[in-house]
Amino acid sequence: MANHLNELLNFLSHYKYLITIVVGFLIVGVFDENSFRMRIKYELQIGELKDQIRRYETQNRTDTRKLQELRRDPKSIEKIAREDYFMKANDEDIFVLSTDEAENQNNDNDQNQDDGTTK
Repeated sequence: MANHLNELLNFLSHYKYLITIVVGFLIVGVFDENSFRMRIKYELQIGELKDQIRRYETQNRTDTRKLQELRRDPKSIEKIAREDYFMKANDEDIFVLSTDEAENQNNDNDQNQDDGTTK
């Protein structure tokens, strides 16, 4: 038992600087709050946030243009009301054409052909 403890202490005293450097590197590089791992994580977050900022700036420019157009031209209010909210004048009828139903029928036909049944 004393022999094993003596060998361990001899090993530690012989490689004390190397052990200190390795332990220090592990603490700084992996376990610390400011580690390389956290730095990479923060860099990825910064990239995602920059992308999000670009999207919001683009949306802001688009919305600002629309707002300026609305302030300059009263006809643009009517255009937005008709296109986005399906509003109409008293003497008009609105027909909304959608391809949703046709797509659903095509999907049903494809599924039926796959399993061998027909409608």
